[in-house]
Amino acid sequence: MAPLRATIEMESHEKFQATGYLGSHVLIHHPEKGRAREGPGPMELVLLGVGGCTAVDVVDILRKKREPVDAFRIEIEAERATKPPGVFTKIHMTYVLRGPRKDTNVKRAIDLSMEKYCSASIMLKRGGVSVTTSYRLEK
Repeated sequence: MAPLRATIEMESHEKFQATGYLGSHVLIHHPEKGRAREGPGPMELVLLGVGGCTAVDVVDILRKKREPVDAFRIEIEAERATKPPGVFTKIHMTYVLRGPRKDTNVKRAIDLSMEKYCSASIMLKRGGVSVTTSYRLEK
């Protein structure tokens, strides 16, 4: 398999333009304290990547199980180490869904994502991060 290639190019000492290996663009911004943020910082991108990874999995698995998903979001809470390098130590994701009829299908979809498909969360767990989940069905 050919290597995946991405680039990060500095725009200023606190702004970097990232281009993903499929061509998408995102501004990475690490502003000085007190200045307005224009884009996510590096660790925020990691957290969003984990959430995005499992979101895609769960919705896809539910669709394949013919479960309707009328609304979906993940509420993510994380803790970081207080000393450098400030790695994530805990991540909890609460899946909030409207539409699915079978509670067991939702739980199974989340479990499959966390145990088999979501490479981002699996990678973090292997690195010692506690990644936990819960879910809530809304009407």
